Amino acid sequence: MLSPRPARTLAVTLLLTVLGVLLPATAAQAVTARTVQGGRLDWAIKSSFQSYVTGPVANGSWSLTGGAATAGGSQFRFHSATGSYAPRTGDFTARFAGGVRFLGHRKSGGGHELDLTISRPAVRIAGGGGTLYADMVSKDRGSGRVTSTAQVPLATLSLSGIDMRGGSTPLVLRDVPATLTAQGARAFAGYYPAGTPLDPVSLSVDTVAPAGKPAATKSPGTERKAAPKPEKSAKAAGHIEDAAVDWGVRRTFREYVTGEVGKGKWTLADGARDGGALFRFPRGTGTYDPAGRTLDATFAGSVRFTAADGLDLELSAVAVRIEAGRGTLLADVRGDGERHRAVPLITFPAKDLAPENGLAVLTEAPATLTASGAKAFGGLYRAGTAMDPVSLAVAVDAAAELPALPDLGSDPAPSPEPSTAPSAAPAAEGRAGYLAAGGATVLVAAAGAFYLIRRHRRPRTGA
Repeated sequence: MLSPRPARTLAVTLLLTVLGVLLPATAAQAVTARTVQGGRLDWAIKSSFQSYVTGPVANGSWSLTGGAATAGGSQFRFHSATGSYAPRTGDFTARFAGGVRFLGHRKSGGGHELDLTISRPAVRIAGGGGTLYADMVSKDRGSGRVTSTAQVPLATLSLSGIDMRGGSTPLVLRDVPATLTAQGARAFAGYYPAGTPLDPVSLSVDTVAPAGKPAATKSPGTERKAAPKPEKSAKAAGHIEDAAVDWGVRRTFREYVTGEVGKGKWTLADGARDGGALFRFPRGTGTYDPAGRTLDATFAGSVRFTAADGLDLELSAVAVRIEAGRGTLLADVRGDGERHRAVPLITFPAKDLAPENGLAVLTEAPATLTASGAKAFGGLYRAGTAMDPVSLAVAVDAAAELPALPDLGSDPAPSPEPSTAPSAAPAAEGRAGYLAAGGATVLVAAAGAFYLIRRHRRPRTGA
């Protein structure tokens, strides 16, 4: 039988162990807020509405704004998530950039009867409920009055079976059912009543632990190749500190590749970046004459398109040449087992490429496919076809930063299940939970020790 002193010593030791285990766990759990930094939201809004807008009745179209892109055949991709996430409670807020505008029922006098823009969607989850908000600009079907409302609670999100607590990064939700709210129905210009099912929502966001003030970072593709030399003139003619060209090739081509027909993908390599609606080819080198506004630059990165029908097209060694207000984008083209170097793919106007504050920028210049480009695409498009616009940035000053690329966050790991659930707990929160459980076990042991002490002290009453 334990004597009083050893039993008391054991109990104290166990209690100290409990405190040593539980306090770190409690501290880890107290620091719960994480910052949402980068990611994407994919949402078709309502597929039947898309079909109606572009069909023979409305005879309309839709267009993307603010860097939004398409994903697959019908989903819109919104980018650059910001917000917060509390793993302990599951509270979550993420705001995204980009928008889509629908136009239909063109009027003879100009304009459209149907004019609806949905932009800057945001998802908020708290207390087991979720809501999707968005900025809405819509034209009333009867009066034609235009209404603009910020952050309308557009849809409720069904989170049945989803536990938002303890998620890791990237935090992923797939195919969350969405239902139109009463406010959303009004902002939707009355095309659907409240309670109408909308298309499901999917999102993936990166989260960052609040361990001190994060170091300043630059958007992908904006890193400098080398520190500038003080004695070197940053604005000397012909000198390029850094440069990048952004081009999405063609939206419908991307949709074909990743859609139901192509069932394919694109792969980026050698430093190329995916901005959703465009690809960034970074680290430009070459010559630039600000006075004459001429440029001859080559860029890093490649993009390869593959599809189930045998399509295999790779563009690499991208180059841009500008002279007399006209630009040409060239690339090495590999397809059908052949490789052609420095093929002039598109031309674009470039009259305004003048440096300002050390940075010369050309934004979304309209691009036209060349005859050589038409051959490179295997005859899919004729020469003269409008391709995606071109954006170009040339830094002639070491202090100048290139425009930020839309931030899609990390690619979520593929899931064999279509269900929606956050990923497994991150190391920090998982360890805290484990330690808490371990502390409970030790607490039981400590309670047992106290029981031994009390039993030992209890006066005997005889046999």
